[in-house]
Amino acid sequence: MQKPVLTIVVPCYNEEDVLPETIKQLTNVLEHLMEEHLIASGSKVLFVDDGSRDRTWELIEQESERNPLVTGIKLSRNFGHQKALLAGLETAKNDSDCVISIDADLQDDVSAIREFVVKYWEGYDIVYGVRRSRDADTWFKRATAQWFYRFMQKLGVHVVYNHADFRLMSKRALEELSRYTEVNIFLRGIVPLLGFRTTKVFYDRKERFAGQSKYPLKKMLSFAFDGITSFSIAPIRFITFIGFLAFFLSSIAGIYALAVKLLGHAESGWTSIIISIWFIGGLLLMGIGLIGEYIGKIYQEVKRRPRFTIEKTLRSPALPPLSKKEKVQL
Repeated sequence: MQKPVLTIVVPCYNEEDVLPETIKQLTNVLEHLMEEHLIASGSKVLFVDDGSRDRTWELIEQESERNPLVTGIKLSRNFGHQKALLAGLETAKNDSDCVISIDADLQDDVSAIREFVVKYWEGYDIVYGVRRSRDADTWFKRATAQWFYRFMQKLGVHVVYNHADFRLMSKRALEELSRYTEVNIFLRGIVPLLGFRTTKVFYDRKERFAGQSKYPLKKMLSFAFDGITSFSIAPIRFITFIGFLAFFLSSIAGIYALAVKLLGHAESGWTSIIISIWFIGGLLLMGIGLIGEYIGKIYQEVKRRPRFTIEKTLRSPALPPLSKKEKVQL
């Protein structure tokens, strides 16, 4: 087996505070792997600037000029973490034998990358980085994360527990991933669908090195909801079940009210009526909103708009010059 060309894909959004240290640590990792003859000399780190508003892209450009292991692509605007990551994977798969994705905040342990590569040498196409524990998280974040993974499993969606987007994928796994062309991307759910030989590498997640988290509660909830609605119609079926249950209970209440009326024990009142109206009205609005969410996703899919737009691509000094065909494509 020849030494593989490895590309480490790092999506970035307003990461100027942590980026110099990220570049330093990932460059050191690549150099050590090359010294151990585990990867080829053409390996590199590919940074994906997801429409940052700070100096993130400027720092990537400066580093790429003096560091042959660093290259990057700049998206035309902020497309979101999953699409930025996908843009990096699609770019890297053309000249890589395997690709590792990792966030720029250095919370994922970069020392685990060596074990990822060792697993690739053993014949694994997908290697998941899995957290050993969530002791560093707040109680709320830990509880909601556990609920999310368990709920996804109940819906029949296979996601790797305590795994985010720290993983290795072989070239053939990336080629298969490129066949999944949906606009609503949830990579944590798609990658397990690919099949191939997989394994896990366990590591301890660290505190963020610098800067602020780009995933506040609102974004985390939106991400979780996108994952649920992108892979299962169970929520719609649940609303249908609730509708039948409400109809059944309403029928019993109607029979009871009619019996009381016929027996002459009916009393006038508005509380029960108002509660019933609010209950049924809330169910209807919730059901319509949920159905609207699915229709909105269908609307996005049928338009077939590009999932990302690359504004600028850097070429590392260590890489060969662009061919005429590549220049036409860019």
